[in-house]
Amino acid sequence: MAIATESQQAQVQAAATDAVAAAAVGRKVVDEVSGWLRVFDDGTVDRTWTGPPEALPLMQPVPAYAEPRDGHTLHDLPGEPNLRVYLPEVALAGRRLPVVVQLHGGGFCISHPSWLMYHHFYARLACALPAVVVAVELPLAPERRLPAHIDTGVDGLRRLRSIALSDAAALGDPAAELLRTAADFSRVFLIGDSSGGNLVHHVGARVGEDGADSWAPLRVAGGIPLHPGFVHATRSKSELEPRPDSVFFTLDMLDKFLAMALPEGATKDHPYTCPMGPNAPPLESVPLPPLLVAVAEHDLIRDTNLEYCDALRAAGKDVEVLVNRGMSHSFYLNKYAVDMDPATGERTRELVDAIKSFVDRH
Repeated sequence: MAIATESQQAQVQAAATDAVAAAAVGRKVVDEVSGWLRVFDDGTVDRTWTGPPEALPLMQPVPAYAEPRDGHTLHDLPGEPNLRVYLPEVALAGRRLPVVVQLHGGGFCISHPSWLMYHHFYARLACALPAVVVAVELPLAPERRLPAHIDTGVDGLRRLRSIALSDAAALGDPAAELLRTAADFSRVFLIGDSSGGNLVHHVGARVGEDGADSWAPLRVAGGIPLHPGFVHATRSKSELEPRPDSVFFTLDMLDKFLAMALPEGATKDHPYTCPMGPNAPPLESVPLPPLLVAVAEHDLIRDTNLEYCDALRAAGKDVEVLVNRGMSHSFYLNKYAVDMDPATGERTRELVDAIKSFVDRH
């Protein structure tokens, strides 16, 4: 993990001071996820980071750039929803590439696709595959609960389809035209980190229910849930195993984020978080694309991830499973561990290679 600068430490201290000041002027904190967010009694939410300052660099936004860096360019496409697009230089040379649509994690409650933790991995993925990577900016709970995130994921695909069907004059945006000419829209792959992995399942199912004709020329060729947030209302064995504290994923975060994100009154047995459970449609009836599911060996929710994979197999679905040996939840997003720890770097390389193989075969 990087060492925070004095400026970053000052930001954290200022955030903590602001939270105290907010309470002093009459707002009361009614719910809190340590370090990540505070919900006030007037319904407002403060997501200023107040946890350990050394984690702050991973949450810094990376601005877009039209001049190539490390083999790609990065473009923002404002709209409904906002999109962020990574274009490898081979695409700029006229080669059409598959499209990887990223649905970011954060327990449905925090994070943004511009953060460094996502940027370093998805920029690398764009060049390694190579592929056009399109990150969708998702709504956040508790202001917008599920299924808003699923709806926005589907809307992101609709926006891609609209770009595919448009001509340059109609688009009116050079970055959108670059995307239109670079992308092979018949090979779209959904990828999602953590809660974004849940969205891969549900967005893929929505597209499957609509049927191929209604989405042409766009076709979802596969889905890649990475450490998806699938759980039960009761604790699994892996959730109860002792493990080192992490600011990025704890049982308290899991419980509180899902309570804020699920429909009012729902438990974690809801189909949004337990698609393999008795409250969900039988998986045999769910039209899913081929899937590559990554499971971290030391993940809190390892056992329910594996249960999901077993249920897919039992339902006759096309599913491959990659177990990230010795790794914890979303390890590949920690740029500093990837760069400095040989084991994390190697497991990340294996993950990228597995994603490339899966995309190449579909």
